[in-house]
Amino acid sequence: MANPSSAKPANRPGKGENPVIKAYLVAYNVVQMLGWLALLVIMLSHVISKRSIVGLYKQVEDILLICQTAAVLEIVHSMVGLVRSNWVLTAFQVFSRVFLLWGVVWSVPEASEGVPVLLWFTAWTVTEIIRYSFYFFSLLPGDVPYLLVWLRYTLFIFLYPIGVTGELMSIFAALPVVKKSHMYSFDLPNKWNVSFNYYYYLCFIIVSYLPVFPQLYLHMFGQRKKVLGARTEQSPQKKDN
Repeated sequence: MANPSSAKPANRPGKGENPVIKAYLVAYNVVQMLGWLALLVIMLSHVISKRSIVGLYKQVEDILLICQTAAVLEIVHSMVGLVRSNWVLTAFQVFSRVFLLWGVVWSVPEASEGVPVLLWFTAWTVTEIIRYSFYFFSLLPGDVPYLLVWLRYTLFIFLYPIGVTGELMSIFAALPVVKKSHMYSFDLPNKWNVSFNYYYYLCFIIVSYLPVFPQLYLHMFGQRKKVLGARTEQSPQKKDN
């Protein structure tokens, strides 16, 4: 995390503030922000007009798959030094979502309907609109607007548990179908001399949430205290000056 007093994120441009890289990152964050904003508008329009969440995923599927899959670029950004962020943590966060979309929701239509989708989709959409807006302003001269900083480091308190709950519910919804169809699984004997059971892999993913979620959640609280706490402490100092 970058200097909390200026609220500049760890993924601000590297490579000596190269103007070409900076322009690319600005464009990337703007496109992603607009993409997620479009998803929010589509969701609200669907729910208001249909008065139902049935069919919501099909309405947002194409744009959602593009926006979330494109986030794989953020792993590359951090690995090659375009931004100052931990590529391992970035990879974990990106691939967990990409896996849910392609490996669960897209692969198992039965997991693409209902409250679970509404939960994680809403959490993701609001989070990403704020996150990409935050990154956009961090690339500009001056500080990120405090309201945006506050939203980024506060709304996760509600959105993260909501998103995780929806993700787990979607995976649980896919389990019976995966088990019955033997989806993405292969048994011995085969030419590779290995076996893989996708059903048990999904079970492993579910169990992995137990140790990972609390750690990330507490880490985010630590970041919130570091960023918002530092800004609060500096406010009186500025007044005294």
